Formats: sequence, C-alpha cells, structure tokens
Amino acid sequence: MTIRYDDKVAIVTGSGHGLGRSHAIELAKRGAKVVINDLGGSKDGTGGSSEAAQAVVAEIEAMGGEAIANGANVAKYDEVEAMVKQAMDKWGRVDILVNNAGILRDKSFAKGSLEDFQLVLDVHLTGTINCCKACWNIMREQNYGRIIVTSSSSGLYGNFGQTNYGTAKMGVIGLMNSLNQEGGKNNIKVNCLAPTAGTRMTEGIIPDKAFDLLTPEAVTPAVLFLASEDAPAQTILAAGAGAFAVAKIVETAGMWLKPEDQTPEGIAANWDSISSSEGENVPKAGFEQVFKMLTLASEGLGISLD
Repeated sequence: MTIRYDDKVAIVTGSGHGLGRSHAIELAKRGAKVVINDLGGSKDGTGGSSEAAQAVVAEIEAMGGEAIANGANVAKYDEVEAMVKQAMDKWGRVDILVNNAGILRDKSFAKGSLEDFQLVLDVHLTGTINCCKACWNIMREQNYGRIIVTSSSSGLYGNFGQTNYGTAKMGVIGLMNSLNQEGGKNNIKVNCLAPTAGTRMTEGIIPDKAFDLLTPEAVTPAVLFLASEDAPAQTILAAGAGAFAVAKIVETAGMWLKPEDQTPEGIAANWDSISSSEGENVPKAGFEQVFKMLTLASEGLGISLD
C-alpha cells in the first residue's frame, strides 16, 4: 500500500537545504501541506535569509503542492509559536513535525567555547523541545501526531570534536522516550532519525566518492516511514546511502550481589557477569529497570515483594 499524507499538515524545520528540503518535497509529493521553516543562516548558524525557504515553496507549488515559508529561529519559543499559529491559521491542524534544523560549531572540548556549546544545544535540543511543545496540545486534541526528532551517530556513539553536537543529539533521544509515554494515549508517535548524508554539514569531511552516495534523498524514505499512520514508536532509525538500520539502547541482564559483595571490589570481581550481553534487552520505559533490579534482589534474598 502506498504511504500518503493527504489532508495532513507537516512542519519541517531547517528545510531550506539538504535533508530538510528533501523531506519537505517528498512529503508534499505524497499529499502533505508543508511549512518550510528555515532561518536561512549558514551551517554555523550565522546570518539569515528567507530566500532558501521561498525557493522550496516555489518548487512544491510548481509540482501542484501546497507550502508556506517560515523564518522562525527554533531556539526562540515565541517565534516557534508564531510558526505553528501560521500553520493553524492556514490549514487548521498540524499532523507531522520533523525536527531537522541544526548548526555545527565543531571543535575539540579543550578548545571549544561554552558559548558555542550552548548555541548548539539551543538549536538542536532546545529547538526540538520548543517545536514539540508548540505542537503538543494541538496533536493531543486531534488525537493524532507524528513527531520525528533528529539524532546522529555523534550522539549515539560519539565523534571527536563534536561534544556539543553529540550532547544535543543524545538529548533528543531522552525527549523522544518520555514523550512516547505521555503521547501514546492520544495516538502521538515520536520517533528518531539518525541520518548519514552529504550535506553542507558534512561537505569536506567525507571523501567525494562516498559523499556522492550519501544523498539526502537516500535518507528521506526513513522520514516518510516514521511520519506515516502505521509508524512504530520510540524507534531510532538510522539511514544513509539507501541503507537502513535500527539503533537500540540495551541493558544487560545484570546480577544481584550478596550484601558482603555490594562493594566496588565485588563489582570488579563479577564484572564479566554484570556486563555480559547474554540476556540483554531493550527497555521501553524507565520503570522496567526498577522492577528488574528489585526482581534480582528479591530472588537473591529469597523474599517476595508482593
């Protein structure tokens, strides 16, 4: 069955270029009405212009779609609220939110400034929070919403020189996890894209031959899937060069230590068992860890917690 978004309204942040532009155009091709949000700055967040967003709107309109341009800075909540109001005034609903806007201020932790660190957090993490917050009650009242946050391998696994970026990109995963707990009853599904693409942010970092494979268009199918009615929830979908994978945060089965072994030395002595991947699982909510620890303890002590 073909996935379409007829009668759906989507907001795609940072959609004047690269990944965001690709996401927005493909959503529009499949029937969505799209807010093209772009501050119009350079990849480090400086400057600003509406030309990029207007150009994408023109592309969508030329193929018979509907779109409007918006220049909100996602780091400023009042501007984000105005963007969402613009969508509501125009179309009366917001169904899909793709949090894509971002900047880079790459430097080693030793050399990078706290001002740059904060700026990256403001755009990637606070910007995502702002957009989710501005859309949240609308989606709750509709009993429908599909939210996509954008993470990165830098957040999941780390990259040299990207402590600020990686911190922000792991933060959005925490946001996704908890929003799913709160939004599920209102049919709001929140998922995470972890893209690898050749964009303004990766140009000069990736060799030309590989860069040519890492097109934004090869990532966008993951967004289209996560934005669909039958999307999963609380899933980290990695995408790049036409390849797709699911990243998972796993927890080992663990073990209970006798009171006399509940010491750092006891942990060291049992480290192989504690860290063994055998029996590891993927918790869906924080309380699962609490119950697991209590179960291990009650079994070890031979007592019932009922």
